[in-house]
Amino acid sequence: MANKIDSFLHQIVKQKASDLHFMASDLPRLRIYGELRPMSEERLAPSFVKEALEEIMPPKARARFAEKEGADFAYAVPDLARFRVNVLRHLGGMGAVFRVIPAKALTLDELNIPPAVRALCRHTNGLVLVTGKTGSGKSTTLAAMIDDINQNMQGHILTIEDPIEFVHPRKKSLISQREVGVHAPSFAAAIHSALREDPDVVLVGELRDLETISIAVSAAEMGVLVMGTLHTNGAGATIDRIVNAFPADKQNHVRTMLSTSIRGVISQQLIPRAGGKGGRVAALEVLINTPAVGNLIRQGKIDQLETTMQSGSQHGMRTMDAAIQSLLDAGLITGLDAFRKAINKSRFEQYKGSEPD
Repeated sequence: MANKIDSFLHQIVKQKASDLHFMASDLPRLRIYGELRPMSEERLAPSFVKEALEEIMPPKARARFAEKEGADFAYAVPDLARFRVNVLRHLGGMGAVFRVIPAKALTLDELNIPPAVRALCRHTNGLVLVTGKTGSGKSTTLAAMIDDINQNMQGHILTIEDPIEFVHPRKKSLISQREVGVHAPSFAAAIHSALREDPDVVLVGELRDLETISIAVSAAEMGVLVMGTLHTNGAGATIDRIVNAFPADKQNHVRTMLSTSIRGVISQQLIPRAGGKGGRVAALEVLINTPAVGNLIRQGKIDQLETTMQSGSQHGMRTMDAAIQSLLDAGLITGLDAFRKAINKSRFEQYKGSEPD
């Protein structure tokens, strides 16, 4: 028997949306190719929203919601899709945002990911970070990287997520997937446990706090390949975020650790596809840890990383603006969107007043 929310979720898949905003006292809305659009003109009654959400919340999510006024969990509709759900309480009552999770991870080839990113998957230890704002496709990129490792390495891949998004079938590797709040009390506790479970690769869904970041960096130094996400924009900001999470008296030591343990930082954003074709394409900034990069990190000269990336194309590095320029030259995005998403606006100034195609 279908739950009340299921008919709304079918519309996500039918209309190729990424998210459903299901808020009491407001219109139900779908995010389609980055734009939020109302599904209907009828506002959702608070009682209906409450019933629909309580109907699908697992017991632990109910308890967390009662205590914290918010909860995250995964929900699956058979023969349709899985969804990442965040339930919250707001001025109009209860609400939730549903993010659709594809049935299977896309491959690096299907995502048109640069070769340098595939090379990062071949490391046997160190720290690889995928960064960007919420909704920038970080989880999709990481899932593709895990899938690539799964297809090419015989080892143990352990993922720690909140909630579990992509379910990875076992290929060449043994896959263990743990959900925070269900299989472990926190990210930090799960990583602590993971180090005793003989992993080759550990995926950390989000490096949220000092304890999680500290354990992840230590694990990377101990011979494990650690992959994770941060809500930062740009490689420099990512390094700063990690260093500044630590007390001032430990930051020099952390810079030294990062200079040797970090393997690469991928920073990405999604840009609308040109030509009215719908969909979005990913622009990826890539930082690879070379001796020059390691020296800058160790010395705290983060502001010079961009110059090093500009001159490091032979290592697979590129800045965000170079990635945007490449998409523009290929006709995949419009000049106006290139200007809007660029870091250095002056590089795309000529497109500032252009009309979208």
